[in-house]
Parts: sequence; structure tokens; C-alpha cells
Amino acid sequence: MAGPAAFETPLMKQYNAIKAKYPGALLLFRVGDFYETFGEDAIKASAVLDITLTKRGNGSASEIELAGFPHHSLDNYLPKLVRAGHRVAICDQLEDPRSVKGIVKRGVTELVTPGVSYNDNVLERKQNNFLASVVLQKNATGVSFLDISTGEFFAAQGSETYIFKLIQSFAPAEIIFAKSNREKLEAQFTDAYSTFALDEWVYAFDFAQEKLLNQFKTASLKGFGIENMPEAITAAGAILHYLEATEHKDTQHITSISRIDEEKYVWLDKFTIRNLELVNPQQEGGVALLQVLDHTLTPMGSRQLRKWMILPLKELSSIAERHAIVDTFFSEQELTEKLTEELRNITDLERLISKVAVGRINPRELLQLKKSLQRIAPIKKLISDQASPQLQKVGDLLHACEFLVEKIDKELRDDVSIHSNQGGIIKDGINAELDELRGISGSGKDYLLQAQKREIERTGINSLKISYNKVFGYYLEVSNANKDKVPTDWIRKQTLVNAERYITEELKVYEEKILGAEEKIGAIEQKLFLDLVLQAADFTAPIQQNARAIAMLDCLLSFASVARQNKYVKPDLNDSKVIDIKSGRHPVIEKQLSISESYVPNDIYLDNETQQILVITGPNMAGKSALLRQTALIVLMAQIGSFVPADAATLGIVDKVFTRVGASDNLSKGESTFMVEMTETASILNNLSDRSLILMDEIGRGTSTYDGVSIAWAIVEYLHNHKDFKPKTLFATHYHELNQLTEDLVRVKNFNVSVREVGDKIIFMRKLKSGGSEHSFGIHVAQIAGMPNKIVLRANEILHFLEKDKHKNEPRKKLEELPKSTNQISLFELDPRHKAVEEILQKIDINTMSPVEALLKLNEVLSALKKS
Repeated sequence: MAGPAAFETPLMKQYNAIKAKYPGALLLFRVGDFYETFGEDAIKASAVLDITLTKRGNGSASEIELAGFPHHSLDNYLPKLVRAGHRVAICDQLEDPRSVKGIVKRGVTELVTPGVSYNDNVLERKQNNFLASVVLQKNATGVSFLDISTGEFFAAQGSETYIFKLIQSFAPAEIIFAKSNREKLEAQFTDAYSTFALDEWVYAFDFAQEKLLNQFKTASLKGFGIENMPEAITAAGAILHYLEATEHKDTQHITSISRIDEEKYVWLDKFTIRNLELVNPQQEGGVALLQVLDHTLTPMGSRQLRKWMILPLKELSSIAERHAIVDTFFSEQELTEKLTEELRNITDLERLISKVAVGRINPRELLQLKKSLQRIAPIKKLISDQASPQLQKVGDLLHACEFLVEKIDKELRDDVSIHSNQGGIIKDGINAELDELRGISGSGKDYLLQAQKREIERTGINSLKISYNKVFGYYLEVSNANKDKVPTDWIRKQTLVNAERYITEELKVYEEKILGAEEKIGAIEQKLFLDLVLQAADFTAPIQQNARAIAMLDCLLSFASVARQNKYVKPDLNDSKVIDIKSGRHPVIEKQLSISESYVPNDIYLDNETQQILVITGPNMAGKSALLRQTALIVLMAQIGSFVPADAATLGIVDKVFTRVGASDNLSKGESTFMVEMTETASILNNLSDRSLILMDEIGRGTSTYDGVSIAWAIVEYLHNHKDFKPKTLFATHYHELNQLTEDLVRVKNFNVSVREVGDKIIFMRKLKSGGSEHSFGIHVAQIAGMPNKIVLRANEILHFLEKDKHKNEPRKKLEELPKSTNQISLFELDPRHKAVEEILQKIDINTMSPVEALLKLNEVLSALKKS
């Protein structure tokens, strides 16, 4: 790229001045009908968008890379740039080039970043697009989340662990922070999120607080519950500054901020959200719980359900309200069918009213807003007519917005285009001047036909045509054969190969009149549309409230639909410390089974007094991990308001769920399986409570057997003997030595996932039964997995050697005494049953046998095979 001296043209001087104000952004520079990029921006844009990269001033001192696309393709190309992680500054022409001599005034009208966008092609319909702001202080950490497309604004404060967990749960599209925190936070987040560092002064408390007070037009922040959360306030204020810095200054739809109260929601650490696959599957092609539960009909409902999934409730009364509504929907089939039909006709109220508030809505979207609002009154009546007080409470939140619906219906045509400047969007009878001008414009076709007819009669040129183009306006076209008939008052404008084109004074007068009318029509329609949008903006608060109420109904209707389809039951939640699940099932796995298979249900009972810890043994693949996960999923489903996959479930409120299940190596950061396992386990043991539910799967397997058994043993003892808490625990292990713990620890009980041995094969019964398992059946599993027979047989040989006399009080056998493996494998090593056959055959002298004796010996061999 050339140096400063290369950019001497007025256009490039203007470009460089604007680019200097947005150094971290890719600048889309409007030139005529194109958005152009230059230099490094052009190289990046051409790679991401797969468009041609050219050079301006090839070979000269001012040579610079160039890449562009038509301005009307912005909605196609912008999302690709943003999703590639680029901040994109859109620089538009701020005046009409036709009325300007020299360089057109230009300026950045919007800076689109991964976390700040209204573009439907950038946003995911079923997901929020959160921008997060993080504040790190010595004593506390603050975070704020804003989705500018919906106006949802949240703030929280707490430990660093808690804040980082929230960030994982909310999955923001972009994270901003102070430059002093850059090193730590980029190391924490850069791999997973787009990040941007701001100057220190943006994260000053006084500055941030003033931003929030100005935004909400209040004297204090007490009404939002965050007045004593300085780090949360600072984070939130920085977000509002960032909106201004990215040219998003219209923020009327951001009317409040909600506190994320750590005490209100179940603690789910980042390992648990990942291990239980609540919102995202761990493996490509996998299925998360959210996919099973999400039968929502509106975008708002789907986004709300995702938030409920990561923030399960702890308050019994709030959970009971949700369960009561689901119960009504579950039992009232007619109500659910009618409500489903109404919800199907509601589009994204949240994002539409946000576009209204900032003046970015188009005519077609305003029409969609009207159609959605027309469904509010029927929904309100449907649910208000029910006996359920919980449903009536939701009905009271709904506002039909009759005035706005009637106004849009009266003024906006039903066949509007997307663009407000293309005309044809306002109905007749709304504006007298508009109607008059439309009359003039509409009569144009008849007028031209009459004018053409008159000139044909006057000249005798039967092939005469009147046409229009942007260069000359209206003109008369005459073939060369008729040129001699052209009157002297016609003015020639263009000569073609086979014809001549002329204009007349009459056509010029008509043209001015008709084009003037169309221009005025466009201006009047544009003004009327903007007035309509301004009036709609007055309904921002009630429509946002409608969106929240509809989202809630949609989620609970989805729960009822899933419960009916999958035979879920209403759980009985209470203040006890008991988990009693009868015939529980895994909600995701049961949906993946073929039609011929049925999920094997299991009972689980846990309490703090008699059966606090279940040590579950059994072979790999028997279903231990599924059993652990399904218990946690049933508890969490109940506490978000859903029915659960079981025959019955009596559940005491759980306040924390911890999991240590499955492999989660972080080798890219130099952490071994065992190191990750111990880190996650330490996090559990340091954050216990009396209402915790803990799932531990195969703790200690990442190290030697002795170390593994010792660690697992010590953990169970610690959980049982904790001086303050008795966390309910499911502990799956392949260390059968842990079965001995029941002898000393009264609240530890042994269970195993049963198998049936048939000959030398095993059948997984997937049923939990009392008592410990004595075998791991690991070699059988290896055989089922297709391990070569030679390895299976050698493993059996080693196992029998190590287990021989294991019940006697003698030292562990030395591996040096293990029989050596032979490299040669014989036919008879393939199957132990052939040992008897080998012995018979070794006694045979084939040279002295008659054919009959050979047949008899063969029959003896077959009999030996059957017996073995």
C-alpha cells in the first residue's frame, strides 16, 4: 500500500480523513451506486466476500487496492463481514450528488459490530445478539448485557467465576472492556468471542452512572435494583457510551435495566452447562435439551426459553406459577389449539418495535407489526376467560394498542414495498394533495395515448411512438422512412440507425408536470409514513410488554406441547431436601431411540439424612452417565417450569448443580485430562451448599489406579463428612473398591447398573439396582467394540493372572511373573472353546485312519464343541 503522498486526490483525502476516525473498522465508502473499500480493507473484503480485487492507478505512485459492490447488495454482504468478526463502518453520501459541485459530503452513518446491529441478516431469529461489557476490580467483577435489537438490558455483579459463568451462559456476540483489562480478558475470551478494548475513562463510575440516569430519565437507580452494584453500573454505562461511539444514538427503546440476582437462580457453573448440553450439544450433530423443549411459535418465545434454560429458578412461588399455566394448557386441549393458531400469526414484536423506536422500520415491517398486534386482543380474551388466576395475570399485561392498529390499518396499504421512497404505500383518502397528484400521475397514460393519436393524425405517420428515458425524458420516435413528414416545430434530439427521436414543447410541459407530481407524491408519502412511525414509537413500552407476555405464554405452551407428546408429568416441588424420581428417563436420549427401542426408566432417591450419596458401579456402556445426566436434567426442567420425563417426581428445591462428567481435555492449552478433571472437581468442592446436586462420573480415571481410587475415596468421604453441608451426590465409578465405603459411611449407598451374562457375552439391562458390581466387563466392551480377537484374548489372560487368588492375603502379583505373549497366534487361540478340539486332534494319526474312523472322529469333535 502506498504512503501518504499517494493519496492526493480530493476523494482519497476525504476517505483518509474518515478512515482515521475509525481505525479498527473496515470502511464501506459510498461512491455513486457502489460501496468501495480501499487498501487493506479491500484485501480483507475481497477475501471474505469473494469479490474481485483490483487496483486503482496501476503502476503509479498512487496505486492502491480496490474492491466494491453495488449499494443495493449491502444487506447481502454486510452480514458476511460482521460474521467474519469485522467491525464495519458504513460511510454514506450525506447530500444529493446532483445538487453539489465537487466532492459530495460523506460521513459514517452506522458502525456495525458483531454485538451492535439491527440487520436481520446479521441477527439470529431464535437467539439474542448480546453485547457484553466487563469490569474487573480487586473486590468484585461487573458485567452488563444489551441486545440493541430488542432493548433487553441486564446487569450483574459478583465473583470473577460467577461473571465468567454468566458470560458463557449469555454467549454474547461481542465483549468490550477497559484497555487495562485487555491482557487478562483477551486471554480468557478471544478464542470464543469478538472483543474490543475502550479507553479507561469510559469505565469511570461517575461517567457511567450519569449515562444510565440520562438514559432512563431518573434521579437514581434504586428502581432498577442496581444502586449498590458499582461494577455493574460501570459496565452498563460503558455499553451506552459504546452505542454512541458506533453511531447508534437513537436508544429510546432501551427503557430499563434488569438485575441478574445471583440469589434468584440456580447456580450452574460453566462445566455443568457444557456437560449437560443444556443449550448446545458438545458433539457436532448432537442434540441439546433446548432442541427437545423448544416448540415455541414466535422468535420472542424461543429467545426467552433459551434464557430460562440458563437461569433456572429457585423461588417456589415463581416455579409454581409456571407449572400452573402449563397444567392448564396440558389439560385444556381446545384452549391450546386456539392459542397456538393465534401465536402462529405473531412475528417478532420485540425487534419490530425496536426498529420503530430508532426509525429503521420499513413499510412492510410496519404492516407486520399491525398484523401481529391484531392478534393481541383475541389472545387476551382467550386467556382472561380462563379460571386460572396465573393466566389472568398474564392477560392483564397485554395491551391491544387499538389506536395504533386502527391508524396503520387506515393509512398503510396492504401491498406495500420494502422501501418507503418508492411510493404506493399510503392509502387514498388520507391526504387531499396526495390524491390530486395521484390523479395527475395516473392520467398520464391516457394523456400520452391521446397526444400520440393527435400527432399521427396531424402528420400521417402511423408508426409514430411516444416513449420515455432518463436522458431526454418523453420523446417521439420516427422511422427513417417517415423523416420527411416531421413538422418543423419538432426538435430533433437523437439519431439512431433506423430512426430519429424528437421532442416537442407540449411533451416538455407535460413532463415537468408529471415528474413534478411523482416527486411530490414521493415526498408526501415519505412524510406521512414517518409520521406514522413516530406515532407508533409512542407505543414502544406497551408493545415491549406485549412481547414479554407473549414470549412467556409461548414458552409455557411449548412445555405443555412437549409434555403431551413425550408423556411428561407435573413434578411436585417443595422445600424439602429430597429428590424422589419414579421411572425417570433421559429427555434427549429417549428421543434419539429407534421406534423399536424403548428407554429403560430408573428410580432415583436422594436425601440429606439416609441416602445422600449413591456410589454407582457397572460396566462401561451400561448407562451410568445417562443416569447421572437425566437426574440433573429432570431437576432443572422442573425448576424452569417444565413437566418432566418420569412417572412421578417429588423434588426439593436445588440451588446448585455441579457436574464432572465426560472427557474434557484442554490439550491446546497444555492441560491434561487429569488436570482438567481435578480443576473441575476442585470448583465443585469449593462451592458446595446444603441443597446442591452433584454428579461425578469416573473421577480419577485420568491417573494411575492407586491414585484414582485414593482420590475418588477421599472425595466421597469429604462429601459425606462435610461439617456444614450434605450435598446430594451421584458418584459413578469403575473402582469397585469404593463399595466398601458403605461399611463406614452411613449415608453412602451402593447401586449398580445391571447386566446379564449369557455364555461369554453380556447384555446391558440399563436398570439400576441396589448393591455394588464386582466386575467392570471392560474386556467384554472391547470385544463388542470390534477390538481384534488377539488383543481380547491376551487381555483376558492378563486379567485372570492378576485376579487369581486376589481374595488371599498375599502380595499383589508382580507383572514380571506374567506369562509372556507369543507373537504366533494359532487357530485355536481365536476361541477358547477350541481347546478341547485341539486336544482330540493331537491324538489322531491321520495316516492309519480309515474313512469311517475319520467320520466318527469328526462327530466326536462336533460333540466336544457343543459341550464347551
